Amino acid sequence: MAEITLVAEPGRPTGTGAARRLRRSGRIPAVVYGTGVEPVPVTVGARELRAALSTAAGLNAVLTLTFDGASYPTMARELQRHPVRGNLVHVDFQVVDLDVETRAEVPISLEGEAVELQRSDGVVDQQMFSLAVRARPADIPAHLQLDVSGLTVGGALRVSDLTLPPGVSTDVDPESVVVAGQASRVAAEVEEAAAEAAAEAPAEGATAEAAAGEAAESSGGEEG
Repeated sequence: MAEITLVAEPGRPTGTGAARRLRRSGRIPAVVYGTGVEPVPVTVGARELRAALSTAAGLNAVLTLTFDGASYPTMARELQRHPVRGNLVHVDFQVVDLDVETRAEVPISLEGEAVELQRSDGVVDQQMFSLAVRARPADIPAHLQLDVSGLTVGGALRVSDLTLPPGVSTDVDPESVVVAGQASRVAAEVEEAAAEAAAEAPAEGATAEAAAGEAAESSGGEEG
């Protein structure tokens, strides 16, 4: 695991105006917390933070945060972004023990081409986009891949179909659906219309029989 180091500056001013000025100067307000560490307000360089979170490890990278002459292994938590621009405006750094399991959300990415599903004019419906896992910080994967090549209409791939790396586990129900093969909207509408037509057919038949019966009774009455 390559070491990623960030230099933090403690003792930042608080308040909305101060945070705005910090961001304009290229600094991101942050808080460092964790077992045995009192919460400390700090700032980190925006460019350096983006680079640190853009490695192969992704958002679950272990970052060595240095300030006040000490270094701490941390993970970025609770990343807050601007609602319009999407840039980072605040981040929490959690101090972690490299030998103790921690929890993390790992993105799920789909691979392969669902040929049979496409032939049936179906669509891939991803219902779970990340998985909560437990692992030592260095063992947390950047992402989990799921092959959808064999997916068909009405089929599903579940948590149990995900391959977790050694040292990684999850408490999520293995039967939870990650991705499903769904009929397209047009196909679903056609199927629904056919079902409605089939449901109405017996009623129409019964009405015709009733009308025929009434006609027979009426004819019989006239003859009498």
